[in-house]
Amino acid sequence: MEKDDLLEKLGQYLVWRIGKAEEEEVLVVRLGLASALPRFSERKRLLNLSDPEAEALLKAGKVRVEWVE
Repeated sequence: MEKDDLLEKLGQYLVWRIGKAEEEEVLVVRLGLASALPRFSERKRLLNLSDPEAEALLKAGKVRVEWVE
């Protein structure tokens, strides 16, 4: 199986949320398996942000990826 095919199959089971951390200027990307969906709500709230805001944080290197188990 090709790597791209494998990643596409895995993607069907992933859930993600993207937003800005409440207490800091950081773009947060939360990832987890669909089975972990209830635990997403146990994390601190993420604020909505516009595409230009997300792009600015990304360009500034202010990004945090969190795995939700």
